[in-house]
Amino acid sequence: MGDTNGQVVAGGHGEGNRLDQLIWPTDVLIDKEMDSLIICDHMNRRVVRWSRRSGTTQGEILVDNITCYGLAMDDQRNLYISDFDKGEVRRYPIGDKNGSLVAGGRGTGAGLNQLNGPTYIFVDEQQAVYITDYGKERVMKWNKGATEGIVVAGGQGQGNALTQLWNPYGLFVDTLGTIYVADAGNN
Repeated sequence: MGDTNGQVVAGGHGEGNRLDQLIWPTDVLIDKEMDSLIICDHMNRRVVRWSRRSGTTQGEILVDNITCYGLAMDDQRNLYISDFDKGEVRRYPIGDKNGSLVAGGRGTGAGLNQLNGPTYIFVDEQQAVYITDYGKERVMKWNKGATEGIVVAGGQGQGNALTQLWNPYGLFVDTLGTIYVADAGNN
């Protein structure tokens, strides 16, 4: 602590699609078991893993052909990835390239079984998935195995009232179930 100089640990070789490059990374998490970073490489439409060991010069593709935006990992090391364009969140056991649908996936829209631009996600201990649904100004909760979600914040159009959000991005849910949302449009 106290060091004021950063260090590039992934990418850093200019914008591009080589395995030593990223374009518009939107989220990152640490896989402690593999001592690696998992990164949403949004504009390259892929999720990559970068080892945190010194000497690492490129990442490896975990999932491709996905407009990834947000990442989460549960206690069983399942990876959850939001696909902004498809309006869905999928769960990927490590090594699985296809994953299984856990939220949305029924076209983009405002229905409780739909998402419209899902960005960031949080998975709790019961594997309930919380999603900032950017296009509909809401936070959705999808319980494990559910076919539709529950609006838990916003969903009343764009605005600054206590029942509204305006460009929700990051979120966190504490152990008491309190939801914290980075409401970008309301600063």
